[in-house]
Amino acid sequence: MTGAEAVLKTASAAGVEVCFANPGTTEMALVNALDGVPIRAVLGLFEGVCSGAADGYARMTGRPALTLLHLGPGFANAIANLHNARRARSPVVNLVGDHATWHLKFDAPLTSDIESLARPVSAWVRHSASAGAIAADTAEAIAEAMRPPGHTSTLIVPSDCQWSEAGAPAGPRPIVSPPAAPDSAVRAAAEILRHDGANAALFMGGAALRERGLRAAARIAAAHRSDDERRRDLAGRRA
Repeated sequence: MTGAEAVLKTASAAGVEVCFANPGTTEMALVNALDGVPIRAVLGLFEGVCSGAADGYARMTGRPALTLLHLGPGFANAIANLHNARRARSPVVNLVGDHATWHLKFDAPLTSDIESLARPVSAWVRHSASAGAIAADTAEAIAEAMRPPGHTSTLIVPSDCQWSEAGAPAGPRPIVSPPAAPDSAVRAAAEILRHDGANAALFMGGAALRERGLRAAARIAAAHRSDDERRRDLAGRRA
């Protein structure tokens, strides 16, 4: 099994179902390996489209979204929407191809410091050192992306680590459950809403912006509308 096959089989076992890709030469082993896993490849003609689609997919489903990007320049084209994904706490995993480890010293035209580009928009960054480590690195990248409340991970995979023989895929890492709010905090918030709901505001983010959280927020807002607001709403419906 090649390193590329180990990466994608590890990702599939961890729940990855879609890969938003704009690959180049250094990712061809990963492109070839996509045929052997139940991960749907979606080609984007610009890296910013891939990262934006991955952010949206992760927000809507709560599942890890995978991107496949070409070297540092390709990753740089994706950074704007990866910034949005980081701020939204979206679980996004970036696979970024790099030159073969033995080729880096020749400083080819597309050689760059990918790690420095990735750190501002990633909670976790790693440059795989060997084909033998690549599966475990992938499993850790996905686990870090899924760590509450959600994060962006970036794994840099040299091309020789992709095509070389590797071990078996790695099993999924345990996913940490988000901590529950203390009962005292819930009671304190409820007390504020009961006594001063008209002047209260809810700041929401992350998973709270999904359907369940938005419905709960709507119920809270409806319970604290003023009489004037209710009359205006009723008049609008009659009109």
